[in-house]
Amino acid sequence: MREQLRDEINHELDENLKYIKDTLVDNYDFVYREFYADKWKVALVYIDGMSDKVVLNDYVMEPLMLAYRHKIETQGELISKVLALTDLRPVDKLKDGINAALAGECLMLIDGMDKVYVLATRAWPARGVSEPSGETVVRGSREGFTETIRFNTALVRRRIRDTRYRAKPKMIGTRSKTDIAILYIEDIADKNLVIEVEKRLDEIQIDAIQDSGYIEQMIEDNKLSPFPQVQSTERPDVVAAAIYEGRVAILVDNSPFALIVPGSLPALFQSPDDYNQRWMHSSLIRILRVFAMIAALTAPALYIATTAFHTNILPTKLAYSIAASREGVPFPAFVEALIMEISMALLIEAILKLPKAIGSTIGIVGGLVVGQAAVSAGIVSPIMIIIVGLTAVTTFLTPNYGVVSAFRAIRIILIILASVLGLYGVAMGMIYVIIHLLKLTSFGTPYLAPFANPTRSELKDMIMRYPLKSFIKRPSFLNPNDKIRQKK
Repeated sequence: MREQLRDEINHELDENLKYIKDTLVDNYDFVYREFYADKWKVALVYIDGMSDKVVLNDYVMEPLMLAYRHKIETQGELISKVLALTDLRPVDKLKDGINAALAGECLMLIDGMDKVYVLATRAWPARGVSEPSGETVVRGSREGFTETIRFNTALVRRRIRDTRYRAKPKMIGTRSKTDIAILYIEDIADKNLVIEVEKRLDEIQIDAIQDSGYIEQMIEDNKLSPFPQVQSTERPDVVAAAIYEGRVAILVDNSPFALIVPGSLPALFQSPDDYNQRWMHSSLIRILRVFAMIAALTAPALYIATTAFHTNILPTKLAYSIAASREGVPFPAFVEALIMEISMALLIEAILKLPKAIGSTIGIVGGLVVGQAAVSAGIVSPIMIIIVGLTAVTTFLTPNYGVVSAFRAIRIILIILASVLGLYGVAMGMIYVIIHLLKLTSFGTPYLAPFANPTRSELKDMIMRYPLKSFIKRPSFLNPNDKIRQKK
């Protein structure tokens, strides 16, 4: 249910103050400070811990209390001649002033005026800018987003010094009133894309937004797909690069993760290192990622299919070696693979959730001690340990954790199909995944773009990454207004 607040601002300060106190009753962190500026009564309303008291004391209250020195004749002159603040704005609706106070600003009311003023005095404890832990790079920026949206917009603004850059504010959440910002460059981004982003954001009707993940789930095209259709990142340089391509970014207050739309699977496999290093090294890494993706999806399923159904395709010595390693294991390869997959998933989640010092210890104990003990006890075979270990390593070559989670779900489905139909089941599963990816879209853009229908210029930034001098045009599937990014 939407909050019903009054728009009208009464000329009587006491009447306005009484309404605010009645509305915000039983909130001990709200501070109401009444005093006189010359012959006019003034009141400040702010939240203790979210407004800077030094600014309020030295640049608001002290000048106003000494206003008689300036020979002030009207209330408006109190603002123009006395206040020593650079950032303040008048508000014609009382509910807008109350919402600003709830967001950490200071609300100033002056007796006899039909408007109130919002003073920019936000100053709450915030985490400093640090290196993002989930997207480390060998060469590139070490800055990562924080939980404060104003810091994040500044980090992006530093990288885009263009007068056509836009950072549109919005507020989502009927109760949380979470600040968000839509970032794009006006003469590059497709206008229809910007309109669609704003439309989907306006359609969100929820009481609270706690993280950008809420927004991501509500604006994606296909809610049943395991693949993330909105790219999330902690890196401002990734956001700036996406905006320069013609994409739209969304920043959410209280979240260090930015959202980039439209998302695409090739973009989720890219890293800033791909562009910060020489093209030959970047191309090699991308080729390795492709092979790692195939291995991460199919390795356990192929092992089950060949050992259970198609042993004749294996070399004789390898078949005997696998059979010898599985001697004494009481479970079929399918059950063995499921046990190891579930164990690996539990281990990864435990490492992610525990503190770093304990998490690394758990990883060593779980990966080495428990794995060796399972082999010695005859619960799993050594070859299965190798397969699962290889799968885990190749899975985490993918830079995006959302894709890693999708691979895990698809891998289990392929394991089940392989245990029932052998290699035919694996082939059927992969065909279905490819069809699903071909049908999937993100804000009307093919999810496999530019692989779906590449142009000549887009072929230079797919599996092989050509030298930067050859990147003349922006990706055509984004339909940018300004298609040229550098001159020949």
